[in-house]
Amino acid sequence: MAKSPTRAGHRPGDRDITRNREAAFRYELLDTFECGIALAGTEVKSLRDGGAHLRDAYAIMNNGELWLVGAHIPPYAAASRYNHTPDRDRKLLLHRREIDKLAGQTHTKGLTIVPTRMYFKESYVKVEIALARGKDRFDKRQTIKDRDIARETQREIRDARR
Repeated sequence: MAKSPTRAGHRPGDRDITRNREAAFRYELLDTFECGIALAGTEVKSLRDGGAHLRDAYAIMNNGELWLVGAHIPPYAAASRYNHTPDRDRKLLLHRREIDKLAGQTHTKGLTIVPTRMYFKESYVKVEIALARGKDRFDKRQTIKDRDIARETQREIRDARR
């Protein structure tokens, strides 16, 4: 079986679990970080089955630690009474200097931290978080317009090749 081509910024061994495509529409993404996540065993098994989403998730600072809030990982079907809570807060694992940098930027500049994707890197689950600034309504309209223009040009290039 052939491997799928690599996308920009992705390594060949990475396998996406879920992506937060809405984050790029709602926010202007300024800087990205790769971090680990503290999970229970049934959560990892559930992630391998799929169905997780980051739609309304965000990260907060609490006592010098970074926590992922609002991420949904469905219960593992084969687990009985030892299953996890689907919407619990999960600790994100970063180096201290990265946490301090994020804390300083969120407090002084009014930025927020949003997860953009969750993926497997070898056997570990990683979360890509982004430092983001909220978009205004005008910015969102501009994003839609740019996307439509790109779609039209791709369509015209495709039709010209035929």
